[in-house]
Amino acid sequence: MARFVVMEPADALAGDAAAQARIVRDGFSLFGFIFPPFWLLWHGLLIEAVVTFAAMFGIAVATELLGLGLAGSLVSLLLSVFVGLEGSALRLAALRRRGWREWGVLEADSLADAEARYAVEVFGDADADDAAPVIAPAARPQAARPSKGPALGLFSYPGRS
Repeated sequence: MARFVVMEPADALAGDAAAQARIVRDGFSLFGFIFPPFWLLWHGLLIEAVVTFAAMFGIAVATELLGLGLAGSLVSLLLSVFVGLEGSALRLAALRRRGWREWGVLEADSLADAEARYAVEVFGDADADDAAPVIAPAARPQAARPSKGPALGLFSYPGRS
């Protein structure tokens, strides 16, 4: 399961905040790794994209002028790995600078599941009143049986009493 951070605008009302909320996946971004400046621009991080492009350009120039070869390529790769790993943190920091507040963290398989879980948390489950109660069989209390044989940790060997 992936983790998703839910951000809400601080100046909106409760219902409007839920409608305007942004859900950001917290984790590695493959497109952020492959195309760092373009991924940052796509997510509205203009300053970060300009800094990344300038750093990539500076690394390329330094590699050519100083003849760094493999070392220059590795530094460029490290920059791409940084954007891939920290891209979501950069997005969250940009939202915080714009006055958004963190609502919470959700665990879900996909963005659609995270949106559904967020909607249930904020608006409640409309089908909860109509749903039939879950009936589970009553558990029979069992007397604790001391183990007479060797045991591993807290569990004894099954079938021995």
